Amino acid sequence: MDRAAAEDWIRAHVDPAGAIETAHERPWATVLRVPLADGEAWFKACAPVQAFEPRLTAGLFARWPDRVAEVLAHDEERAWLLLGDAGTPVGTFGNPPEAWVAALPLYAELQRGEAEHAQNQLAHGVPDLRVATLPGRYEELLQRELPLERDEIDRLREFAPRFAELCVELGANDVPETIQHDDLHMANLYTDGGRLRVLDWGDSSISQPFASLVVTFRFLEERTKLPPSDPWFARLRDAYLEPWGSDLTDLFALGLRVGAFAHTFAWARQQDHLPDDARPEFDKGFAIILRRALAQT
Repeated sequence: MDRAAAEDWIRAHVDPAGAIETAHERPWATVLRVPLADGEAWFKACAPVQAFEPRLTAGLFARWPDRVAEVLAHDEERAWLLLGDAGTPVGTFGNPPEAWVAALPLYAELQRGEAEHAQNQLAHGVPDLRVATLPGRYEELLQRELPLERDEIDRLREFAPRFAELCVELGANDVPETIQHDDLHMANLYTDGGRLRVLDWGDSSISQPFASLVVTFRFLEERTKLPPSDPWFARLRDAYLEPWGSDLTDLFALGLRVGAFAHTFAWARQQDHLPDDARPEFDKGFAIILRRALAQT
């Protein structure tokens, strides 16, 4: 990123009240904090693996201004994004499930509404993880050098025919494929005066929508320490499904099962864009994601 050019671009859209600071720098994006007289703004420069994010986020804000971050400016060609402040991540408050009961129906409504834009989003670089593509992605995964033990890789190979059958089953319904955030956890759901907003759409894909809750549920287990049998999970499932219609409980369970593997395919895509020195640390998390998918076999 050309820092001087980025700061000039930022100043063309807002009037900083102080020095622009680096909030964090990752292989997939650099984020700058921009102090303003009445708060702050956030600049994001996306790496090629997430270059679709500024256009996608701007489109979501145009259609859903009440549930995503305010887009102050974006540059599709340079993959730059300037956002208004969205408040505080719910993880600051311990990731309470009550926040997700309120947020998930709003998110489901967004997904339903965005289904008509899925083809356009695919044409502009949003990754394609539609159900019909997943068996092929599974075979590609098996060709990779994975951070797993040999017996675990053998289990993955043995499950391949069954996974293809599950994909056929999952695809035989009327739930449309649409935007799927794929990183829907406590650091990407913000609250500001009771208003909830979903941020950070750089891991998104066009896919079976229910897979979004693979990550949400994982963080409620690991960070909020809810056991898998906790009644909150059924309550959150039902809150999320309400905008989609009735009698979808079994399909939701299937969506999570297949979605656990789709999530590994998204991680594999990220891995392909990492510098070599970043892979060892990345693979620690990748192994966790792979083993959670293996638990679905």
